[in-house]
Amino acid sequence: MTDGQLSCSTVIITQKMETLLEDEEESQTTDGQSELIPNFSCSNVIIEEIFSRLPVQSILRSRSVCKPWHSFISDPSFTNFYFSRATLRLFLSAYNNSTRKRYFLSAAHDGGSVTRLITLDNTLLINDAAEAEHLNGLVCFTSANGILAPNEAVVLNPSTRNIFKLPVTYASSSSSSEVYTCYLFGFDESRNEHKVLNIRMSGNKLFEPSAVEILIFSMSSYSWRNVNVELPIDVARDHLYFYIKRSVCVDSVIHFMLVYSFDILAFDLRTEKFSKISPPRDVVPRDLRTTYTRDGKVFAKYNHPRLIKINGCVGVVCHDRVVESNEMDIWMLQDYERCVWVKETVTFPESWIKLDGPFPLDSINTDEIIFSPSRLSRYVISVLIYNMKSRRFRSVQFTLKHPLCSERVEFDQIKCYVESIMPLQRNITRT
Repeated sequence: MTDGQLSCSTVIITQKMETLLEDEEESQTTDGQSELIPNFSCSNVIIEEIFSRLPVQSILRSRSVCKPWHSFISDPSFTNFYFSRATLRLFLSAYNNSTRKRYFLSAAHDGGSVTRLITLDNTLLINDAAEAEHLNGLVCFTSANGILAPNEAVVLNPSTRNIFKLPVTYASSSSSSEVYTCYLFGFDESRNEHKVLNIRMSGNKLFEPSAVEILIFSMSSYSWRNVNVELPIDVARDHLYFYIKRSVCVDSVIHFMLVYSFDILAFDLRTEKFSKISPPRDVVPRDLRTTYTRDGKVFAKYNHPRLIKINGCVGVVCHDRVVESNEMDIWMLQDYERCVWVKETVTFPESWIKLDGPFPLDSINTDEIIFSPSRLSRYVISVLIYNMKSRRFRSVQFTLKHPLCSERVEFDQIKCYVESIMPLQRNITRT
């Protein structure tokens, strides 16, 4: 839809809404009370139907038309209704190693032009360790989680283009201690609230933590609070310092995998307790690292299993044999109570190396898995999508515009998100 068509549609809808508002005023009782005639309940339904069909930017503009519209659109019930009917899109992130700019992008799930949403200048969101997690309209983007690189986290609404940087937490231990921290995104369905789990470890010796703190950031109150809970593991033995940057949240529970035992730790946002889930069989890689050659260059691939959310289930991607067999195994936890894992073997249509080493990142719908993007040219990136029913791949292409055409720009994340008008404070200047 063009800007002209959109403006015309907005005018027509505005006229309809004004008529409905006049009807509301006429229906008020003579004693000043706002009792409405029964027919206005139908008007409310019509209002909801009209607004729910508008693009997000039109909704945001409509809030400033009048107080009744602002009140109606800001009501949490309408926010949830709009989300239930909104369009599925793709969230992408890219990083320019030369300018140190981080780009947050959006695109239709079936390909086409990439839209630039937000650009962050001189960002600390390091390219090779960045992670993104989408939950109910918001995306949490985290940088390198470890001691050797700085880390931080931002939460953004790709639809409204608002972005919020989480405030830094400070450990209660000595300032001379080495501190490791990670941010894990979750959604508490019992409270209809986004939360960020923060695990902080500190100690006087590198990789030997002596203190662990658990904090939760509420996206409703915009504040941190400590949680008094014990981890069901030996922190030093399981090297909790590493690899806690990939997590998935399913049914209000945040899951992440340990590096040595490959057990999955689960933190329930409702009870604020940890539990441990046994991994699927054959999850332990034969070798921790695999080297291969592409275009005359030698690359190293670390074979640690990866977590992914598929069809509302926790998934584990095993890829240690993909270089030689051209296959990956994706295990899905289909029965949570009985810990029943089901395996899906993905066979690539050609050499995984020639395809630029794609990894599964997210599921588009109940049947399809989206893989990491690869650049076909300066102006085009390609994304593989695997259909679990047909067991076939299809390729979707996206076109780029300046400044994304630079060869220094690397695409590192692609996730699905549903458009939302969920409010979010903004504390970062965007460009």
